[in-house]
Amino acid sequence: MLNFIKTFHKDEDGAVTVDFVVLTAAIVLLGLAVGSAISNGAESLADSIENDLLNQT
Repeated sequence: MLNFIKTFHKDEDGAVTVDFVVLTAAIVLLGLAVGSAISNGAESLADSIENDLLNQT
């Protein structure tokens, strides 16, 4: 039992997994934020182009 506790204490696989989960979550959230910003800008640009084309007569 004592040997198991020493081995468990030295094992760092869980810490690495947690790091990768946190980094992956941060990348996903950053991607969603960037996608949202680009989507809003693209929609605004499309509306502007539509208005210019409609008023070109």
